[in-house]
Amino acid sequence: MRFLVMVKASPESEAGVGPSREELETMSKFNEELLNDGRIVLAEGLTPSSEGVRVLFEGDAEPKVIDGPFAESKELVAGIWVLNGESLEDVVALMKRAPNPEAKGGVIEIRPISE
Repeated sequence: MRFLVMVKASPESEAGVGPSREELETMSKFNEELLNDGRIVLAEGLTPSSEGVRVLFEGDAEPKVIDGPFAESKELVAGIWVLNGESLEDVVALMKRAPNPEAKGGVIEIRPISE
């Protein structure tokens, strides 16, 4: 099965403040382990919401484009993994070892990908 793992944003990530060099090295080692184990399909960090847009659909009206930044950073995503896993529990156990998630005050959301 495949799973989408979303690292929720923080005020720091929304301000464009990335992980420290040490944190990046630790994250790279973790990702390398996942890659070597055949777990990673995709892993990427995202830019702040100020660089993005939302497309809002309301009935039959022309969709509206709303420029970022967006409020409530806790509802935004700072990075993603698409991982291979045997079960949700398998991926949860794996991601409990993830370094950084917004410097250990963050949230990771894991959802199975519909196959």
